[in-house]
Amino acid sequence: MSTSPKKPTKISLKDLQKNLQKAEEDLKSLSEKLARSLADYDNLEKRTHQRQSDFVQKANATLIDKLLSVLDDFYRAQESLKDQGLDMALDQFWSLLSSEGVEKIPSKTATFDPTTMDCLDLAPGPKNKVIHEVGRGYLFKGSVIRPAKVIVGSGQN
Repeated sequence: MSTSPKKPTKISLKDLQKNLQKAEEDLKSLSEKLARSLADYDNLEKRTHQRQSDFVQKANATLIDKLLSVLDDFYRAQESLKDQGLDMALDQFWSLLSSEGVEKIPSKTATFDPTTMDCLDLAPGPKNKVIHEVGRGYLFKGSVIRPAKVIVGSGQN
């Protein structure tokens, strides 16, 4: 049994150049596909993170809105009881809410702002000035979670 060495196949320089050019084109095409895939993945990661943040923000806003009702009850109790312990609890509760991004909407003696306030009625007084705050309004991380309920001056004295 004898094995004879195979003769090397002769490939022309032109064929080698064609093969090299094809390989370079394939490499370029695959590199572009990889770059697009990486960009798509990066965008997917960003969208997923944004959706998660939005979900958490909405869940927090729902909870904060419910807690604001409790806060209103505390304020009503504070007005009638004048209890130092209640004052301390209310201050602590407000401190917790404000540390989470809750802010009061300043409405007393302010100019009426329809983006942050609901006008319940008009009364004699300076035009477009808040005469009386019926219900406190709040922002949560810069967005209105509950508009202030106010009575606005009609411009007649």
